[in-house]
Amino acid sequence: MKNEAIKEHHLYNKTFARGARFVGRLVSIHVLKDYAAKKRMLAHPMKKYTNRIGLSVTKKIGGAVVRNRAKRIIRAGLFDLQRTRTLKTGYLIVISARSAIVGKKSEDIRRELLYGLDRLEMLVPEEKAK
Repeated sequence: MKNEAIKEHHLYNKTFARGARFVGRLVSIHVLKDYAAKKRMLAHPMKKYTNRIGLSVTKKIGGAVVRNRAKRIIRAGLFDLQRTRTLKTGYLIVISARSAIVGKKSEDIRRELLYGLDRLEMLVPEEKAK
């Protein structure tokens, strides 16, 4: 399922303030139920719920090259995770990079995303996914 990007700043703030949180060594994940999900589902061509995902990487991580690499490896880890596991839909998900992410591989990020999303109960159980 293709995800959409969070484009509004107020949705980042709302997710940070009210959402469930997992803080790991490499990333922190904030999850909040998307109250506009039903309206967006009705506008979707296939009438399916989608997640809106936002990435947040601060300047504390490093320069532009380092920040862009951090976003790329987070996206790659999330893409790998979504190929093997199914996420619940209809949520706002914000993934923030932490300073330990510098120099890590997408497999390390995927492993931590899997653990974090499982702790936040965002993964659909295997038997229901089929």
